[in-house]
Amino acid sequence: MKSHVKALVVGGGAVGCGVAYHLAKAGWDTLLIERDELTSGSTWHAAGLLPLFNMSYATTHIHKYSVDFYKTLEAETGLNAGFAIVGNLRMAQTQERMDEYKLYSSVAETADVYHEFLTPAQMKERWPLLNTEDLKGALFHPQDGYINPADVTQAMAKGARQHGAEIARKLQVNAYRWTGSEWVVTLEKMVEKGGNLVGSGEEIEIRAEHVVTCTGNHAQRTARLLGIKIPAIPVEHQFIVTDADPALVKWRAEGNPEHPVLRDADAKWYVREERGGWILGPYERNAPARFLYDVPETFRADLFQLDLERIEEEYMSMIHRLPTSEEVGLKDDFNGPICYTPDGNPLVGPAPGLRNMWLAEGFSFGITAAGGTGYYLAQMMVEGEAEIDMASLDPKRYGSWMTTEYAARKNEEAYEHVFILHHPDEEREACRPLRTAPAYDRQIAAGAQMGQTNGWERPNYYGPKDAPSSFDHDSRSFRRGEWWQYAKAEAEALRDTAGLIDASAFTKHMVRGPGATAFLDAFTCNKLPKVGRINLTYALTEAGTTRTEYTIVRLAEDEYYLISAGAWTDYDGDFLRKSIEDFRAAGGDYVDCHDVTTQWGVFALAGPNARKILQEVVKDAYPETVLSNKRFPWLSMRNIELGMCPVRAVRVAYTGELGWELHHPVEFGRYLWDLLVEAGEKHGMKLVGARAQNWLRQEKSYRAFGNELGRDATPQEAGLDRFIDLEKEFTGKQAMLDTGIRSKCVTLLIDGPDDADPWGKEVIKKDGERVGRLTSGGWSVAFGKQIGMGYVRPDLAEPGTKLSVRILGADYPAEVTEDSPHDPSNARIRVDG
Repeated sequence: MKSHVKALVVGGGAVGCGVAYHLAKAGWDTLLIERDELTSGSTWHAAGLLPLFNMSYATTHIHKYSVDFYKTLEAETGLNAGFAIVGNLRMAQTQERMDEYKLYSSVAETADVYHEFLTPAQMKERWPLLNTEDLKGALFHPQDGYINPADVTQAMAKGARQHGAEIARKLQVNAYRWTGSEWVVTLEKMVEKGGNLVGSGEEIEIRAEHVVTCTGNHAQRTARLLGIKIPAIPVEHQFIVTDADPALVKWRAEGNPEHPVLRDADAKWYVREERGGWILGPYERNAPARFLYDVPETFRADLFQLDLERIEEEYMSMIHRLPTSEEVGLKDDFNGPICYTPDGNPLVGPAPGLRNMWLAEGFSFGITAAGGTGYYLAQMMVEGEAEIDMASLDPKRYGSWMTTEYAARKNEEAYEHVFILHHPDEEREACRPLRTAPAYDRQIAAGAQMGQTNGWERPNYYGPKDAPSSFDHDSRSFRRGEWWQYAKAEAEALRDTAGLIDASAFTKHMVRGPGATAFLDAFTCNKLPKVGRINLTYALTEAGTTRTEYTIVRLAEDEYYLISAGAWTDYDGDFLRKSIEDFRAAGGDYVDCHDVTTQWGVFALAGPNARKILQEVVKDAYPETVLSNKRFPWLSMRNIELGMCPVRAVRVAYTGELGWELHHPVEFGRYLWDLLVEAGEKHGMKLVGARAQNWLRQEKSYRAFGNELGRDATPQEAGLDRFIDLEKEFTGKQAMLDTGIRSKCVTLLIDGPDDADPWGKEVIKKDGERVGRLTSGGWSVAFGKQIGMGYVRPDLAEPGTKLSVRILGADYPAEVTEDSPHDPSNARIRVDG
């Protein structure tokens, strides 16, 4: 076995073999090690389903690549991966479920995933064993199906060897040590003893430039060895295999094709054929998390005790859907661990705080994702970035505040939600409230309906405190829910009078020291602001795409306050710290960086009456002029006093109105909230939530990180040229220029349906042809119609271009508008007083 490699892959399940294959194919000297046998983790008892259905843009691409890739393995390796291309039928019992499928359909179009819609009559005609009487319809993927997990893993392993990779078994990692240029990994040889796998005491060292952990159920042990947190914890998943169903046997004997994988999403199960019988896989309530801290040494390719009572409801619903299965006995049963994360998506990308350490953990659909994960992760490692934005899967989307208990409870919830309707506005309730700002109780008392971002509770909207019993704050819909009228009223109030938003979840970093100015100048693409001023700027990847958006407030010559998106605190912090390390290693002066997110609360006050409200409470020798354009111009910062609260006030508003962000020591949050609410009453101020704010920022064409801004588009493609200083050198500059303009970010006004708005996932078309996709969507109170932002072909980005957007299964007229269609000259923001 080699003692030094370019890449060491730890874990020999489907994901590990997929990563090893693609790294080796890319030309990297690769070694894969497995503590037991290949496929001995969750891979061996996986059902092998390959569902293309996914609401995530990145995950959809991963799954599609896998399905296409697996079809090529036999020709390359000579091994049959056992791919049964029988299709995948997702049935719907309700119109709400059909709405979900219609939204998914638009997402699928953006990734060229083929699918069809079927009526109950069409299903019954094709598959007469199905009871379709209570169905509304179905979504059908004829190109996917299921695969043999062991066979596809072995095929990828053979392919990896053919490309030069080495695979070694019975080796367990006991330690990782970073030398500054490579990883020294201590391995222990494992031996069989009494049916268990135990350490032999014989250790060897491997040196690797890069390490990828694909350790599945053992992720918590990996986290301890690396000194990081990985919220990947397994949950029990049961499935049962029936005896042969005589009706099914007869159906197949008559020459009929195999049934597709059946999914009755409303009944929370999948079913597929298995040797004349059926496999039922339910996603029931109360499935427990396991291995919260470690996998017992005695647990190898083992299973848990079955709990049939827990899945009785799902079993009875299978009999309802397939009546011939009622008299069929049970032949086999499985209850094994399957890894989850709090949002159900895997953790793929660089490990927090570590160099050249990559995670591929937390796969609840590991067989489906293995090939695509290997492909896109190899791109990130070899080329610096993947061709799609992988930020939504980044391991650092969960911050250091995350605990084992949190991960376990949220993972159980994610398992339970596999087949629960995935509304774009869904807010899952487990482990909430957890992180709350001081004014949280005040907001709840005012009718706030909370969402959460990065664990923080924040108001989505304020509903009626005395709502009738028929009003359901928890109702979710793919169309306009009951919340819509209140979000609309909040948006109108902020445009007409004033609105107050709690933005305390914003990420905040202090960057200071003798090297701070030189570092930030090279780190970001815009000019740095002068002392007391602010600038919006972007940090780029080495590939020239957008890595992070920052509002930079310059407090002193070498002291800066950086504000970025609240959902990305650890993601941004890790990038900042590693970039500072690189700057210092290249000879730069000392730079100090601190995450001060939890030290500073933020209230955003905006609207035509915002200045009048602040004048009620500001303490200054000349209160009538302290907020004027002369003393406090747009895009500047001043330290002021509001009542007894010291405030770092920043004259900027994400909603595009006259406004200020009021950054304050967090312990003053309740006091300042009360002060502003009281002062705002006589000026028509309304409390405003995140949904109205999202609509309003689209009226100003303000790009949002994670939506319009990401690692698959450059700032120039995002239309941010005014924030790019091409006269200076900055990271990613030449790559950005070399990339050119592949697509362009635009704002669209849409003449959509009467009862629904786009969610920012929809396909954009020109004369029926796909030409782009939305990244944001909502309702415009300024224009009285739907609004959206997204990317289209550059030749279609001119204002006035006529396009269409597919919303819930129908194409609606849309027109490219000028950037910042509401108040394009920013007169309302600059207004004096």
